[in-house]
Amino acid sequence: MAVYTQVSAEALGGFLSGFDHGELVSVKGIAEGVENSNYLVDTTQGRFILTLYEKRVSAGDLPFFLAMLDHLAGRGNPVPRALPDRAGTAIHQLEGRPACLIEFLTGVSVSHPTAAQARSAGAAMGRMHGDLVDFPLVRANSMGVETWRPLFDRCGRDLDGIVPGLYDRVGGALDQVLAAWPADLPVGTIHADLFPDNVLMRGDAVTGLIDFYFACTDIRAFDLAVMHSAWSFDAQGDPIDPAVGRALIRGYQQGFGLTAAERAALPQLAKGACIRFLLSRAWDWLNTPADAMVTRKDPLAYLRRLQAYEAQGAACFA
Repeated sequence: MAVYTQVSAEALGGFLSGFDHGELVSVKGIAEGVENSNYLVDTTQGRFILTLYEKRVSAGDLPFFLAMLDHLAGRGNPVPRALPDRAGTAIHQLEGRPACLIEFLTGVSVSHPTAAQARSAGAAMGRMHGDLVDFPLVRANSMGVETWRPLFDRCGRDLDGIVPGLYDRVGGALDQVLAAWPADLPVGTIHADLFPDNVLMRGDAVTGLIDFYFACTDIRAFDLAVMHSAWSFDAQGDPIDPAVGRALIRGYQQGFGLTAAERAALPQLAKGACIRFLLSRAWDWLNTPADAMVTRKDPLAYLRRLQAYEAQGAACFA
């Protein structure tokens, strides 16, 4: 179970006493997620999510994330807002961690998305981007392009312990990506992590966009490239039905639209997305103890995606 911080029933009951959302009925740790401690909380008045923010999420960034969610929810996007207590406070301290009580959204995350589901998800991202055009706050991308070389250097030759030759392979790809990284594409507020497990669906309809804790200000089309790299391959990094990736792009164009320059840059942006997730997964792979509660994700799944983008280029986005 991906819960770092344990919360007692007594502490949670005291926490809930400051809200107008009923008394505690039950609480269960949520296994999904690797960034925070999440609990499913049932009260006499409904169901909620309790999130305790662990070391990867800075308390100083929470106002940005919560303001972004309020902004999107106010425009009708299906996102979970943090709920204020009776005093109007949304960010609290619980068990020594920043904590929020968050709206519960219905729906399930799909592990094998269809083209229809991908189109709906792409349209939801497009709508989100459109509604964030006038969002005034700015946050640098904590995993942006300028962080990839330093992270690669920190991993160093230990990468070859994952698979022989990985250091040279990733280093060469990183050199190519950085040399060709676009500098003049439209920038906006993005999710930066809209994997299938961060999209809730009922049938083909999107009912929730969740986990905004990598949200930032960056190249807008990079968000779509990250999403394409997550939705167009299986968990092992092998390509799935090309119709899924095509539907994702069509949905995004329906929801917001792409300029010719953005579409032309998608192959390069997608390779960058592969480098970003390969390196962060490799770092976790090399530095997470074997007995940790968090399941490490395979960095080689993103090497396989990178290889597909290198081999097919623009054909992946046709």
